Amino acid sequence: MIPANNKIRVFIADDHFVVRQGLKHILSQNPDMEVIGEAEDGNQVLQRIKDLVVDVVLLDIEMPKKNGWEVMVQLKSLYPKLNVLMLSIFPEEHYGIRLIKAGASGYLTKSSAPDQLCQAIRAVASGGKFISPSLTEKVIAELNRDVEKLQHEHLSTREFQVFSMIVSGKKTKDIADELSLSITTISTHRSNILEKMGLKNSSELLQYALKNGFIRQDPISDIEP
Repeated sequence: MIPANNKIRVFIADDHFVVRQGLKHILSQNPDMEVIGEAEDGNQVLQRIKDLVVDVVLLDIEMPKKNGWEVMVQLKSLYPKLNVLMLSIFPEEHYGIRLIKAGASGYLTKSSAPDQLCQAIRAVASGGKFISPSLTEKVIAELNRDVEKLQHEHLSTREFQVFSMIVSGKKTKDIADELSLSITTISTHRSNILEKMGLKNSSELLQYALKNGFIRQDPISDIEP
């Protein structure tokens, strides 16, 4: 709920200083919002938020040390009533619904207009969920579409998370550390991902990710074979 002083207390988590400054500037134009903290990596988010009273966390998916998805899951486990609004450069249809199902209060791309950002913050601060009109249309279209699922849609939530980290160029050990899982478990997830998606190796996985907009168009050369 929105606090009695009518100020929505926002915590910003993004690894880019310029992005954090831009978000703070946008929110400063709204008298009903105040930024009470910020962090540049996943571990900082978990550490700094312990000492604050926060209504909404603006959380980037691509955070160093601990990715935004895992941070969101941990935050919701520690503070079930905390509202987490995910931000990303990636299209809504790739991550939005999965993240909301996993506990996020909403999802926005970084290309969203400032007015939409503020609308989303107010919506989730009031206890609601936020899905943009464009994503809502895509969801409805998907429900009405009688065709086979895309390959990545066969993955479980955890497998999809591991898939996202693999194609972003992270090594198996780094993924295991971030998710607090064993290297063997991550390797098993990787094998299951390739099998479910009908792919032979990481090269094909990378090509699929590039083709479907899961990563930027600057191919990652150090993805594990």
